[in-house]
Amino acid sequence: MPVLFYLTLVNSLVTRLMIEFHAILGQMLAPKYIGWLLDGLYMTLLLSAVVAVLSTLLGIVIAAAHSSHQRWLSRPAAIFIAVFRNTPLLVQLFFWYFGISSLLPENTVVWLNSVHSVTFGSYLALTWPSFELLCAIVGLSLYSATYVSEEIRSGMRGVAEAQRLAGAALGLTRWQVLRYVILPQAARIALPPLLGQYMNIIKNTSLTMAIGLAELSYTSRQVEAQTFKTFQAFGIATLFYIGSIALIESGGQLLRRRQRLTDGAHR
Repeated sequence: MPVLFYLTLVNSLVTRLMIEFHAILGQMLAPKYIGWLLDGLYMTLLLSAVVAVLSTLLGIVIAAAHSSHQRWLSRPAAIFIAVFRNTPLLVQLFFWYFGISSLLPENTVVWLNSVHSVTFGSYLALTWPSFELLCAIVGLSLYSATYVSEEIRSGMRGVAEAQRLAGAALGLTRWQVLRYVILPQAARIALPPLLGQYMNIIKNTSLTMAIGLAELSYTSRQVEAQTFKTFQAFGIATLFYIGSIALIESGGQLLRRRQRLTDGAHR
């Protein structure tokens, strides 16, 4: 009798576990939809990387111009920063996507929206990016460059004036002092806030779903619309965003640790 009781109990427990397991499986996303989210993650990371590079290069130019003692350089840089920092990013994206396209010739708009490749010689052929991706790159790069430039300019201010004077005493021109003396030291000072700006770039890419770019937020919305599994779709997207930000944070910690070791070795 006890044996029969225990067998019945074990059977009921196993049956209950199987029911719960099948219920959990039923709530999971199909591999097809996981693939959609991975495609969106790839687009988010690609866009973020391109924007980070372009905004850094443009930010260096803006910071140098804004720090110049010549008003014909500093004044346009200040106006550029004021315009792009004081208008919402979403409005800027709409301007580049809807506004600029209405000003371009119809043939140009058709060419930009068509699928074609750009060849470099006979060995390399690249697919032309979509118009949505181009507008996202331009809008995010110009917007992010204003914040990056201010971080770089703050780093430049952190370099001692004696460093500038020493470079001038060695016969370096003003631009050579900027390139070889100021910017390398400013980059070390500005690294932590710059990493914060790169994290913001990843988060700001979610706004490009408004112009139809199939990045992570866009694809998670599509998955939710197809499966009605809101928690799973946006939960996985949230984990992807957290993981991307964590990678940048981890990389920043490694760079700061390396800087401390290098500084300690030079003392």
